[in-house]
Amino acid sequence: MGQSESSGKPLGGSAGIISILVPGGLFVWFLQFLPAVAAGETILFRYDWVPALGVSIGMLIDGLSLSFALLITGIGTLVTLYSSSYLGGHVHYSRFVCYLLSFMLGMLGLVLSDNLLALFVFWEVTTIASYLLIGFSADESKSRRNALQALLVTGTGGLAFLAGIILLGAATGTFELSEIEGSLAEHPLYLPIFILVVLGAFTKSAQVPFHFWLPNAMAAPTPVSAYLHSATMVKGGVYLLARLNPSLGGTDLWFWTLTLFGGVTAVFASILAIKQIDIKQVLAYTTLMALGTLVMFIGLGTSDAIKAAMVFLLVHSFYKASLFLMIGVVDHGTGTRDATVLRGLTRAMPFTALAAALAALSMAGIPPLFGFIGKEFFYKASLSAEIGMFWVTACAFLASALMFAAAGIVAWRPFTGRLAETPVTPHEGPWAMLIGPLLLAALGLGLGLFPDYAEVLVRPATAAVYGAAVEVDLYLFKEVNSALILSLVTFALGWLIYMGHGTLRDRLRRSPDRFDPGWDRLMDGVLAGCKWQANLIQTGQLRRYIFVTFLTLAVALVWTIWRAGLVPTMELGDDLRVKHWAVLIAITAGAAIVAFTNSRMTAVAALGVVGVGVALIFITFGAPDVAITQLLVEVLVVVLVAVAMLKLPQMNVEHVKAVRVWDLLLALTIGVSTTVVLLTVMDTPFDLRLTEFFEQASAPVAFGRNIVNVILVDFRALDTFGEIAVVAIAALGAYALLRGTRRPNP
Repeated sequence: MGQSESSGKPLGGSAGIISILVPGGLFVWFLQFLPAVAAGETILFRYDWVPALGVSIGMLIDGLSLSFALLITGIGTLVTLYSSSYLGGHVHYSRFVCYLLSFMLGMLGLVLSDNLLALFVFWEVTTIASYLLIGFSADESKSRRNALQALLVTGTGGLAFLAGIILLGAATGTFELSEIEGSLAEHPLYLPIFILVVLGAFTKSAQVPFHFWLPNAMAAPTPVSAYLHSATMVKGGVYLLARLNPSLGGTDLWFWTLTLFGGVTAVFASILAIKQIDIKQVLAYTTLMALGTLVMFIGLGTSDAIKAAMVFLLVHSFYKASLFLMIGVVDHGTGTRDATVLRGLTRAMPFTALAAALAALSMAGIPPLFGFIGKEFFYKASLSAEIGMFWVTACAFLASALMFAAAGIVAWRPFTGRLAETPVTPHEGPWAMLIGPLLLAALGLGLGLFPDYAEVLVRPATAAVYGAAVEVDLYLFKEVNSALILSLVTFALGWLIYMGHGTLRDRLRRSPDRFDPGWDRLMDGVLAGCKWQANLIQTGQLRRYIFVTFLTLAVALVWTIWRAGLVPTMELGDDLRVKHWAVLIAITAGAAIVAFTNSRMTAVAALGVVGVGVALIFITFGAPDVAITQLLVEVLVVVLVAVAMLKLPQMNVEHVKAVRVWDLLLALTIGVSTTVVLLTVMDTPFDLRLTEFFEQASAPVAFGRNIVNVILVDFRALDTFGEIAVVAIAALGAYALLRGTRRPNP
């Protein structure tokens, strides 16, 4: 979506001011927990949400959740400040603010929730909010398509995650993260829990083969891209894997799945980044690289690997948000994001160039930026791995070299060389759009020079993920070792890739993208399948609908009776009197007439006989109120159906004879099966506890002596209200239908 000029209101008006104050205030509030968490404490707030189901809303603040919370609110404050200028004049800016704050609060709930069910609720909030943000330019078909793609991919993974949560709760006996202790590796449910949780995490964090939705999310406005890629939704899957690492990690399945998929994602995405022309797309694919790398090192699971992952979590958040915001300024100031067009912008956009240079140096892992420390710790962890050392090191090395080249494409080439012609004369962005990228880039430099300040977050976060306290000593340089030598080789290879990236990009662009078109073919297949199913099932024949419904019921009843071996032992006929036999004969005769008559009116009348017979049964056994209801319904049905019959064409006798045999067999099957089930139920000892409760509570609690009425009006008031609402809605529908069929007088 293109940018919008400022509306003239400071900070985008009241909507913009609110959007800045909310995350800013939350950031300050979360800062108060930093000393306690840095000291190793875990802070827990809990409120019972649904006590009957054991569901509570708890806020768990430890090193991992606090790191995410500070990133979400801190970067969120800068993003909303940026948005107030970037989108402040948009006609739907207030709506955008609502979506963005919902997204932010959903992500905060996700990382802070102690209860897994509450975590899932917030997980889906981020899914829906991201759908609204990606599809913000709803008049563009591309935005709608990409938003729906993100919703379906992450939403499907969310359903798998929910199933995993349920199994996890069954395995541990609790849904509280703070109460889950020890590893589940030996539990019989470990495999299904692992598969379902990993599916949810991989779809959310766009691991291969679910990676294709994330670059397409670039259809969202640039502030959303900066926020989504740096601190929020896409790291939700990484957070989930990190949070459950103490419980699900430490197994061969966990190790190989995460390291293989994470490594493939990191390298494959880095190659695709070089393929892109739009610098925003280049950054999008480098996010996939970062997510894959984080997943790979969480899977590696050693203390050094978890430490490296937590450092890189901060490194990536700072430089990625800065670069995305920088790209928005470039797009705003030049009217293009084409990497083949942008050149020589430093003189026209000096502050943007400064932010781009610092952030890109951190992304490339060049000292003394914070990114260099992150890369050094990655290499140290991979080289010290006892299992999979070659695979993890090779993937980290190739991805880092390609990231070096991508940093040059995004932030070196556009600002060097001779100024090129662009759609808009290059000019610097407004201050509200420059503060964010400059501050975040400066943080990358500051934490590189003074890494001790990052330890207050990295140390407790590492302990939370690893499951035990880990010594963390961040440094810029200590000695010449294998990791440093590997970094130098990375710089050399990265520079060579950057120098030849034009040729490499042209070759890569010749190979077609099979994942995204494959998604379209999948959706086309689903649509074709739905049409085939609709044509098969939705025939427009009411008789077929009824037949299929009752056939399904008959199969379910017969299957249940056969599997359960139901054989009723009640003796019938011992206490039946003449009046009982009379009613039984009347009901049987009415049903037989319905089965064999060729007249609709006769069939309706015979059905009325059956209904009256049922009412007589109610009267005989002491339920006059139910009998009155039955009689009223029967009279109403007979009258209405009889009136409707007058408008129907004559019955096709031959067609009726052709289908009647099957109808008769189905009716007999339903009748016999239902009878067997009812007799079996009646043969079961009756539990009178509920009956006794209503008998004892009706008068003193509900002040009524008619127990049935008390149940309907008091004890089941909401249910009765719902039934009344259904009747009212049906009446309104019938009224509207009748009015719609009236023809105006000529």
